Amino acid sequence: MKYDYSQTIDFLLDWYQLNARILPWRENPKPYYVWISEIMLQQTRVEAVKAYFERFIHALPDITALAEISEEKLLKLWEGLGYYNRARNLQKTAKILTSDYGGELPGDYHELLRLPGIGSYTAGAISSIAFQLPEPAVDGNVLRVMMRVAGSFDDITETKVKNRLENDLREIMPKNRPGDFNQAIMELGATVCIPIGKPLCDKCPLMHLCNAFKNHTEDRIPVKKDKKPRQITERTIFLIEQGNKYALFKRPGKGLLAGLYELPGTEGKLSPDGVCEYLEGEGYLVEELVPLGDSKHIFSHVEWHMTGYRIRLKEFAAEKSIYEAASENDKPQAVWASPLEIKEIYSLPSAFDYYKKFIPGIET
Repeated sequence: MKYDYSQTIDFLLDWYQLNARILPWRENPKPYYVWISEIMLQQTRVEAVKAYFERFIHALPDITALAEISEEKLLKLWEGLGYYNRARNLQKTAKILTSDYGGELPGDYHELLRLPGIGSYTAGAISSIAFQLPEPAVDGNVLRVMMRVAGSFDDITETKVKNRLENDLREIMPKNRPGDFNQAIMELGATVCIPIGKPLCDKCPLMHLCNAFKNHTEDRIPVKKDKKPRQITERTIFLIEQGNKYALFKRPGKGLLAGLYELPGTEGKLSPDGVCEYLEGEGYLVEELVPLGDSKHIFSHVEWHMTGYRIRLKEFAAEKSIYEAASENDKPQAVWASPLEIKEIYSLPSAFDYYKKFIPGIET
């Protein structure tokens, strides 16, 4: 049964006017700012994004600057946000905008959808917030709020459910404040109709309209099919030091953390003796080995369970790359980087944050 969402409009807009958080991209909703913030906000909390957004905009104030920056510098700016293909798609789009759109985002929903990394949600957000076009922006927050209001037990992981909600909202979008309407639902979902824990129904402007609240089903809505369990991979990480420089190497161009630098390591959980044996097999002798403890990092479909060691090699290895002996087998050669270079040049994913903190001068 179709729910009439039009009755929510005034309550949402009035609530948003009084409760909207002050955010840098809201204070100045230029199309470029809205685009960058929306891509950053995918998979990342608002509070965490604010500092990254301000740093990014300071370094790359417009689309032309984004198109022209080297990929290595771009990924360093993105370091810590994760899902690095988001940054690569930003640059792909910036180059298209520079060559085909005069360096500006198009004020057209369907044109936006044609650009790399921009799906229906992001196109709707840019269209409504930056250009005041009556297009919905349906993300997880919006799905949760509206499914609870409607009392719907439809599975929100199904594309047809999202598409239906987009169509329902498009029909009732307020023509004078579409951006505020979209942001009001997002804001309500982020701060009141929350995904984890009990929703704050007593603070919700839609409580009197909400079927989930009336029927005491807010803890059962929205419905999502169970995710497949993550694959668990054990890894041993080496923090290898020579002459106040540390070994990094670049991951392959495809797959997990594609093209990023990482601390060297190997699959499996090695003992101290196992580490020495492994490195000796690569042609290197360990001068000193210190266990650094265990760490865990969760990706969307994989979990790394890591154990790490600080390693100092014997002096004779100083002129050799840690993987030089194995380069004939297509293993990448190491880059030897100082703490300052790691801080300012090389992008190390947050998966290695626990071990990065053992490098002098590196804060995580």
